[in-house]
Amino acid sequence: MLRQLRSGMQALTAGLRAHCASASAAAATVGGSGLVRSQAYIGGRWVDASGSALFPVQDPASGRQLVEVADCGPREAKEAVRAADCSLPSWRAATSKERSNLLRKWYDLIIKNKDELARLITAENGKPLQEAFSEILYAASFVEWFSEEARRVYGDVVPASSPNRRILILKQPIGVVSIITPWNFPSAMLTRKAGAALAVGCTVVVKPAEDTPLSALALAELADQAGIPAGVFNVIPSSRSNTPAVGEVLCTDPLVAAISFTGSTATGKILLRHACDTVKKASMELGGLAPFIVFDSADLDLAVAGALASKFRNSGQTCVCANRFLVQEGIHDAFVEKMVKAMQRDLRVGSGFDDQTTQGPLINERAVQKVENQISDAVSRGACIVTGGKRHSFGATFFEPTLLSNVTTDMLCAQEETFGPLAPVLKFQTEEEAITIANAANVGLAGYFYSRDYAQIWRVAEQLEVGIVGVNEGLLSTPEAPFGGVKQSGLGREGSKYGVDEYLEIKYVCFGSL
Repeated sequence: MLRQLRSGMQALTAGLRAHCASASAAAATVGGSGLVRSQAYIGGRWVDASGSALFPVQDPASGRQLVEVADCGPREAKEAVRAADCSLPSWRAATSKERSNLLRKWYDLIIKNKDELARLITAENGKPLQEAFSEILYAASFVEWFSEEARRVYGDVVPASSPNRRILILKQPIGVVSIITPWNFPSAMLTRKAGAALAVGCTVVVKPAEDTPLSALALAELADQAGIPAGVFNVIPSSRSNTPAVGEVLCTDPLVAAISFTGSTATGKILLRHACDTVKKASMELGGLAPFIVFDSADLDLAVAGALASKFRNSGQTCVCANRFLVQEGIHDAFVEKMVKAMQRDLRVGSGFDDQTTQGPLINERAVQKVENQISDAVSRGACIVTGGKRHSFGATFFEPTLLSNVTTDMLCAQEETFGPLAPVLKFQTEEEAITIANAANVGLAGYFYSRDYAQIWRVAEQLEVGIVGVNEGLLSTPEAPFGGVKQSGLGREGSKYGVDEYLEIKYVCFGSL
């Protein structure tokens, strides 16, 4: 008994030391970074919020304050919109090559500062440093992609039915764009939107998530260094209490032509209601409930590897991560066994600044409580905890990677997005049953399935009601492919050659009397 007590105390002491080291690393990163900015960036100037209002940015791993940044309100939002509007005529008039060159310089600076930018993400978001580094490369890839697409926005010449007419189709920038980004990918979601908008000649006002404003402000600093003109790119951080008022301005101001938002479906609906009175164009990347289907014909080892990659990236805090695991009865038990072994072998909870860590903290206490509530609901309805199931001893916002079996469709974890390291497994019998369960949700962002039956692959890929399908693949995002969902998962597409369409208007010009 005494030996067990000593062992427990040693483990607790080691955990506390690691936790303190994590907090120190986060603080040191922010304190020693030349890219940390605490003011808003409006009209090419770094400015304070009204009354020098500030709000704290916290390390999610320890809860300690990293820095305070300007707490912008409606006044700063309107100033940023005016600055973007004033800069619009000259930016719109710039040649596509000029805009392309400036975006390329921005890309080069992001790559040059990739290590520092990655450490900022880990400090304010908590994700493991290697994941943060991958995000920066991903974020930079959108700036690079759209710097190239800037020169490929083509119109059309359409044959007319009358011999004395000519029909021209022009594509022109829509105007000022409001961009509202999430905390889970604070750099990549910004560049995926802003890169496209800037490439075609729009100016932007960015409102980053209150949990992670440092990444957006650092990108503004690099945009300034790249020579992107004053007022073309603006960033206004705000606290949770000011966010609704700022969001309302960004969606109702008549100078704003379009909004682009990534976040929850509930918030997206509020923003759409705000935008409807002035009939703004809206691009919405909203919530998901991704099914991950494993058929009897699947390569089980490949499916388990894909499941881990999809589910546990960023500790399950991605909009496209697998949320419901549907496993056919013939291989169900083998899949669960292999999955548990892989989780216990490959997943390590700890500080994001530790090279061995694969699972960092959840973003805040509310996120942890949501995971706990889903597990409690599932267990009360007959689900079994196969591994994990509780908070991790490393800290209050850390949660054990968890797998549930005997899950049914009436449980919360099968009905609502988790945004945490929880993998619920449901057993199904037929392909038709799996499709029915997968499509029962009112959202449809991503879906995954594993099969070696080529006829089945065609059938399922066509029938899944989602915007993104992974066939024998758990990681899907790339700048070359369109990203977006169907049903209540959003409107429009980001990335790819289609990503610029959200920021363009089509104009028909008729030449007559020729």
